[in-house]
Amino acid sequence: MTMSTASRNNCLVYLIGAGPGDPGLITVRGRECIARADVVIYDYLANDELLSFARPDAELIYAGKVGGQHNRAQWQINELLVRKALEGRIVARLKGGDPFVFGRGGEECEALVTAGVPFEVVPGVTAGIGAAAYAGIPLTHRNVTTSVAFVTGHESPGKESSDIDWEGLSLGSGTVVFYMGVKSLPHITENLMAHGRRADTPVALVRWGTRPEQEVLVGTLADIADKVRRTGFKAPAITVVGEVVRLRETLRWFDNRPLFGRSIMVTRAADQAGEFSAMLRSLGARVLECPTIAIVPPESWEDLDNAISRIDTFDWAIFTSFNAVRFFFQRLAAAGRDSRALGACRICVVGPKTAEALAPYGIRPDLVAADYKGEGVIDVLRDVPLAGKRVLFPKSDRARDVIPTGLAAFGAQVEAPIAYRNATPEALPAGVVEELEARRVHCVTFTSSSTVQNLAAILGENRMLHLLEGVTIASIGPITSRSCRELGLQVHIEPQEYTLAALAAEMVRHVAAPA
Repeated sequence: MTMSTASRNNCLVYLIGAGPGDPGLITVRGRECIARADVVIYDYLANDELLSFARPDAELIYAGKVGGQHNRAQWQINELLVRKALEGRIVARLKGGDPFVFGRGGEECEALVTAGVPFEVVPGVTAGIGAAAYAGIPLTHRNVTTSVAFVTGHESPGKESSDIDWEGLSLGSGTVVFYMGVKSLPHITENLMAHGRRADTPVALVRWGTRPEQEVLVGTLADIADKVRRTGFKAPAITVVGEVVRLRETLRWFDNRPLFGRSIMVTRAADQAGEFSAMLRSLGARVLECPTIAIVPPESWEDLDNAISRIDTFDWAIFTSFNAVRFFFQRLAAAGRDSRALGACRICVVGPKTAEALAPYGIRPDLVAADYKGEGVIDVLRDVPLAGKRVLFPKSDRARDVIPTGLAAFGAQVEAPIAYRNATPEALPAGVVEELEARRVHCVTFTSSSTVQNLAAILGENRMLHLLEGVTIASIGPITSRSCRELGLQVHIEPQEYTLAALAAEMVRHVAAPA
């Protein structure tokens, strides 16, 4: 295959170590390279969440291998890398762990060199280090061992004899980490003991290390193979052999977090789920982001723009959400104005998050309603003279009438233009329904009435009730809880303070409570 000089100058292949599973372990350079790529070729052990860093127009190609079952043979992957590069494209080859540690990255680079394709290697956290750390096992410890060996548990089937130095691995006291060795575990343990390693040497298998579904099985050289057989423990896993395994009970930190082992579905809008998802992940949860709501502009900006053109005539402005603040100031900027246009207009908001949303515009609210509902605004303004005052309330298309009606009762003249709409996505993200059908979701969170109402609209009420049968329902507050109950859902978790942090804390308490 030939290529023009221009194409050759443009092409490049990045071999990127994706790390062992936790998407947060990708390097800064690795993330940059994924974002640059025209084509992303990824494997089984690379976390799919990393694909979100790719450009929307990037071509995504799966080239995974699962337990000896190959989507593509290695020579076909090599050929694919060369072919895509010779099209004059930037290719990101995303590999689990580190490309040069049992990742066959060397073979792929050799193919690129032969074809004259330039490449860059971006190291990653190899599974032997990352999975052991997340299991609370330090591979070296000055009081236990000062050496570690990384060994493949799955040598090339074409080799006539093993290159593994069983005697060297067995006679020392160093830690030994085997990759891809679950199937060959009896062979590994027998060889280590036959060559002098004590039968009571501790062993730990770490499956899906660094991920929320991480599993750890601990035993000894004498009994670990039998434990694997009895428990049905499966690949992918690393095997750690050595006295450092005993430190796990003292040093484990990842799989003893309060929400570890729980799969939690977050239904917030895609561009606003990040904070809550990160909060839950930090508590150990596996998070499925399933936006049942999309925050979009109104069908027409006419009403909001008209109000903004008369902004200096308003005495008060009320914001009840981050979205109201965001869209209001977008339109204010579109009109060629900034926060100074609010002049003497006083500001009332609901909750600290809405107050924080105003901070980038140099505005501090005059009043903050502690009750995170429309009724809270009415309460906080109850003693404020509002008769004859003009109030601007940029709102959602689904906002209740509590604020306009309540303030009108105080004699205020309320103008409530729609600043944004709560739209319903046509479908749920790929894989979410399958997770629900397989009963792998433990809890579903709803942070507004729209999130639960939209889920019912997408799935149909009966199907939603069937899929959520036995699933814990967590609601951010009474208005959302009422919407859940109206649709036939039982609410199990509702915090007294209607914030994401309080909701997460209440979920932890619910899990810790005796059954």
